[in-house]
Amino acid sequence: MPRYKLVVEYDGTAFAGWQRQAADRSVQQALEEAIARFANAPVRVHCAGRTDAGVHATHQVVHLDLARDWRTDTVRDAANAHLRPEPVAVVSAAVVEPGFDARHSALKRHYRYRILNRRSPPALARGRVWHVPWALDAGLMHDAAQRLLGRHDFSAFRAAECQANSPVRTLDRLDVARDGDEVVVLAAARSFLHHQVRGMVGTLMLAGGGRLTPEGVRAVLDSRDRGRCGPLAPAAGLTLVGVDYP
Repeated sequence: MPRYKLVVEYDGTAFAGWQRQAADRSVQQALEEAIARFANAPVRVHCAGRTDAGVHATHQVVHLDLARDWRTDTVRDAANAHLRPEPVAVVSAAVVEPGFDARHSALKRHYRYRILNRRSPPALARGRVWHVPWALDAGLMHDAAQRLLGRHDFSAFRAAECQANSPVRTLDRLDVARDGDEVVVLAAARSFLHHQVRGMVGTLMLAGGGRLTPEGVRAVLDSRDRGRCGPLAPAAGLTLVGVDYP
């Protein structure tokens, strides 16, 4: 039974997140149904990172096993044909070793967060950015972000419903830079806690607006107190943009 690795992109706006839900439609459900139609058998797909409702992906990675050998271009094209008109697309497909696991084999996950920082609201980027109309200092945000790098207890940025066994994570990258009207945050780690990136972005936004110093951002981390975290940045600005493997 061959194992396939797919790279998938999707607009998460209309979905209740990646994972199958009892009532609401998910990305996983849309993808599994599309593949099952051409494979003529039920399938189960496993992803590198479960994204929340409203979060997007340009490089989600999944693996699945099929009962027969299919050409990789057939898997890609047939899946896309059956995905229409869902805002989900299989970008590539490859045959991998049976031991490959999209989640457990991953070495690092990369996320991008986009803040539209101007007075006018978004028109074309609606559903893709967090609109913050007051001035933000991206340099100050980047300075504050560097205080969060390394291995720490990230309880202050963790969702109450997070199911991770430990709040300790190693944050490898948290860069902030301005690109025209946008402030872009790039984060990378082997794994993240539930809402960790969005919690960090919300706290960095306070620093960019002069409401927290870089030392104050570090104090939030050290407090391990979710109540001291900044506002949870909206899901719309967050995109999974890459997953690294050996």
